[in-house]
Amino acid sequence: MAHLSGAAVKRIEEICDQYTDEKTPLIMILSTIQREFGYVPLEVQEVVSRKTGISVAEIYGVVTFYSFFSLTPKGKHVIGCCLGTACYVKDAQKVIDRFCNDLGIEPGGTTEDRMFTIDALRCIGACAAAPAVTIDGKIYARVDVSDVPKIIDEYRLMEGGAA
Repeated sequence: MAHLSGAAVKRIEEICDQYTDEKTPLIMILSTIQREFGYVPLEVQEVVSRKTGISVAEIYGVVTFYSFFSLTPKGKHVIGCCLGTACYVKDAQKVIDRFCNDLGIEPGGTTEDRMFTIDALRCIGACAAAPAVTIDGKIYARVDVSDVPKIIDEYRLMEGGAA
């Protein structure tokens, strides 16, 4: 989306228009854009700024403050590895390291085929299930390093790819 198409600009403007009656519409606008486009790059923020009158600096501040917004495209499946205290003491670092190694990316990175993104999370509230991993909202409890290849294969098979 480095250069926005006319259709993309029109859709972003329509999204902004959906929230004109809201007192503080920015989070709702950005959430809808994130959901539809997968990320909120600077070019999109500029369109939102022109349409709403909110400065690009303020929009950028919101996008970079909240972890659910992204400036870069995410993979189809987002793997969130919890590194909160309960998970960390149960070897969560080894789990995220295995995901990174097997997929060839670092935390925050996305595979070249845009199938997977790995995010290091601070706490997902599943301490009793430590170490916990989320993928697209599904929680995997008590993940062992040896489980990682099976989990990756599950999603590759789901997409019709080779395991």
